[in-house]
Amino acid sequence: MKRRTAIHIGMAIVFLVGTCTLCLSVHQAHAGTRPTTLKVQASWPPGIIAYDNLKMFAERVEKMSGGRLKIEHLPAGAVVGPFEVLDATSRGVIDGAHTAPGYWVGKHWAAIPLSHGPLFGMDYIDFYGWYYEGGGYELLQEWYQQVLKLNVVSFPIQPGGPQAMGWFKRKIEGWDDFKGVKFRIYGLGADVFKEAGMSVVTLPGAEILPAAERGVIDGAEWVGGIQDLQLGFHNVWKIHYTPGMHEQVTVGDLLINKDIYDKLSPDLQEIIKVASREVWFTWWAKFQKANAEAYKEMVEKHGVQVYRTPDDVLRKFMEIYDKVVERQMAADPFVKKVMESQRQWASLVVPYRRSTWPPYQFLSDHYWKEKIFLQ
Repeated sequence: MKRRTAIHIGMAIVFLVGTCTLCLSVHQAHAGTRPTTLKVQASWPPGIIAYDNLKMFAERVEKMSGGRLKIEHLPAGAVVGPFEVLDATSRGVIDGAHTAPGYWVGKHWAAIPLSHGPLFGMDYIDFYGWYYEGGGYELLQEWYQQVLKLNVVSFPIQPGGPQAMGWFKRKIEGWDDFKGVKFRIYGLGADVFKEAGMSVVTLPGAEILPAAERGVIDGAEWVGGIQDLQLGFHNVWKIHYTPGMHEQVTVGDLLINKDIYDKLSPDLQEIIKVASREVWFTWWAKFQKANAEAYKEMVEKHGVQVYRTPDDVLRKFMEIYDKVVERQMAADPFVKKVMESQRQWASLVVPYRRSTWPPYQFLSDHYWKEKIFLQ
């Protein structure tokens, strides 16, 4: 019995020594490995909450990798212009970008449904589900790599919306009031508002306020809430309308040069995937808190007049949007492929939520009916 016990103890000691030696070897191997640093440039300036999303991602990746992978985050213009980051990433001028797929609508219209819009009634949670349970993530990669033929991998990372309709010099009573207005907007909103007679201009975020101060534009849409406050729109305009239908949901993505990504070890690739998905939700919680505080400040401190967008304006927007989508689907098979995929997913999850979830207004009116920021 004693002999058997001694053998068991001896085997345990050998196992523990072997395990510790293996762990030490792995630790030493990692410790001796030079960290990989990726230079990732954003399409936005530092100091705004959109840029915080990239910083949050960089922190997660470094901690999760034990310092083996670092993200050097760079603001708009550090290496290339805000709208040049996609091509720069593909060519390897920078290792990655933190940007918005909707900026590339000039390359291909599928940029819109892959990143923003009314999306058949989906919100950002439904849209996340479409990406990872409904085939959307694969379509996003197909679009970048096969349709645009670019050398990048995309990771959806920054949800937003519902976005505001925007800032104006004067009140908007109906659809006809948009005629002749010089307005900063991009993507889907630009497509629809052109048909209202707007003169639309697409500008990077940092250029909107200077353009407004020079009188180049009469109004602008950016995001709403905290991001608009941080850019100082309230210093030029005092009339603000919300919501818009152009970005009921909108998503920014992290791009990484595909050659660089493919050379990373499988665990580092997985860390990037997991970190981007975690940051999606963690940043969104921070974003919503900041938005609530920003609207309170805009109204109470800066004298901004916040109005609910007239229902007939929203309905007219949707009528034109549906026509634009039909034209684009008829003209391009990949656009049709994306839209049909989204419609199929939304046809399952949206009716389910409409049938089983309580209307948001029911409980919010019960507790907070008198506490709103609207005029």
